Amino acid sequence: MSKDKSLSNFSIFTATNLSLHFTMVQILRKLLFPFAILYGWITGFRNFLFNKGVLESREYKTPLVCVGNLSVGGTGKSPMIEYLISFLKEDYSIAVLSRGYKRETSGFLEVTEIHNAAQVGDEPLQFKKKYPDITVAVCADRRTGIAKLEEKADVILLDDAFQHRKVSPAVTILLTPFHDLFIEDYMLPTGNLREPRSGSKRAHCLVVTKCPPRVPYAKLQEIELRMPIYNHQKLYFSSIGYSREIFNKTESLPLEYLQNKNFTLVTGIADPSPLVNFLTEKEFRFTHKAFPDHHMYSSAEIEQLKEKEIILTTEKDYMRLHDKIDKFALFYLPIQTEVLKEQAEFFEDFIIKSIDKKRLG
Repeated sequence: MSKDKSLSNFSIFTATNLSLHFTMVQILRKLLFPFAILYGWITGFRNFLFNKGVLESREYKTPLVCVGNLSVGGTGKSPMIEYLISFLKEDYSIAVLSRGYKRETSGFLEVTEIHNAAQVGDEPLQFKKKYPDITVAVCADRRTGIAKLEEKADVILLDDAFQHRKVSPAVTILLTPFHDLFIEDYMLPTGNLREPRSGSKRAHCLVVTKCPPRVPYAKLQEIELRMPIYNHQKLYFSSIGYSREIFNKTESLPLEYLQNKNFTLVTGIADPSPLVNFLTEKEFRFTHKAFPDHHMYSSAEIEQLKEKEIILTTEKDYMRLHDKIDKFALFYLPIQTEVLKEQAEFFEDFIIKSIDKKRLG
């Protein structure tokens, strides 16, 4: 059998296995629908208790800006936190409070640049390295974390805190991705929702994230008509912007450096498809090694990656890899949230006015 035919057969075999796996997962999710109903009832009842004041949702003098979602998976929370930092840091002292997902430490911990991802989590470390002048902390108990940060900041940004009903933010930003709107999703384990869709009513504004480039205006209007927007809410749209440069420990290079090179793309994020599509559209030649979100790379995986000539990864993954792969061929490609141009000024003005209303109130 020729090599080309073997590769073709292998590709067909792999595609068939992936298709079969996807089908089995979908069947299993449907079979678990009764559990989704039960989970929806439990989370809905919990929200009812908070809404009626049976369970306390504490307010704070310091304005809290919550960024979160209704679903599990990647909706763009970290880029949104960085977007908020970028336009708020000039006028306010900023603190970011995160859970520090998958960290090996516990309790409250203020993040420094000498910490590593295992100690504080990849995203908090990324925030601190990118914005060293702001305060970044991790604490699973948001009330404890807020109490320790109030004296240090004018504004506290809460990362992934939409379901933390024990605190009452001045502004709540609910994210939902363009290709996976929460209005089309179902409760876990049938779907990916952490709580019923009706929970969206708590948000002060909703942002449809990861809109594709050159998305038709008619499509945005269609989504706007379908989304459950209440009188107190605003709706915005955003996309992912990719840097024109790649970075490693010592230098930055133009993205075109990767042209005509065979490199390995390594991702440990919830949804790598926008990045894969971006690089594919650029006609780069690469192989993709995909890992689960927040994946902590094993020694064996690190040894395999060390054999690669050029590795491109996400900024979040770089926080978990750079101290394990001591080579100059490990690069990361930064991304940023870009609120659609005609909406950016209105979005930023809405956030600032909400913060100032809380501070002066």
